[in-house]
Amino acid sequence: MNKRTISGLTELAALAGQEVAMSGWIEVPQTRIDSFADATDDHQWIHVDEERAAQESPFGGTVAHGFLTLALLPAMLQNALKFENVKMVLNYGLNKVRFPAPLLAGSRVRGRLAVLAFSEVEGGAQVVWMVTMESADGGKPVCVAEFVMRGYP
Repeated sequence: MNKRTISGLTELAALAGQEVAMSGWIEVPQTRIDSFADATDDHQWIHVDEERAAQESPFGGTVAHGFLTLALLPAMLQNALKFENVKMVLNYGLNKVRFPAPLLAGSRVRGRLAVLAFSEVEGGAQVVWMVTMESADGGKPVCVAEFVMRGYP
């Protein structure tokens, strides 16, 4: 997948209201889910107990943590976009996050990236990205988030 190059904050401002890019697929195997569980001490059975999840979960198997799905967001942006004439880009936070559907273990996920809003801040700009993460399995998005970033030339 080719990255979209954005040549600076002025070009980014002109993209407000548009879908800008789509990331490549990211694999989410059980090993990644287990590592995230270890890193966060969240070992709920729907994430890590494959046998129990296959028998008792409405999803038919284990699912990724919502926060694991969300944590893939910076990788999606880095995979899909290249910024020129911007020295530094910072994660400034999130406005809204929802997990409309589960991300099943062994699935692939990618993000659709749209510029929801752009505003100037002291020394740079703030961008609100509307990120819609979709599973290769189809159906509802697995995460929809307003991701706020700041960029400095």
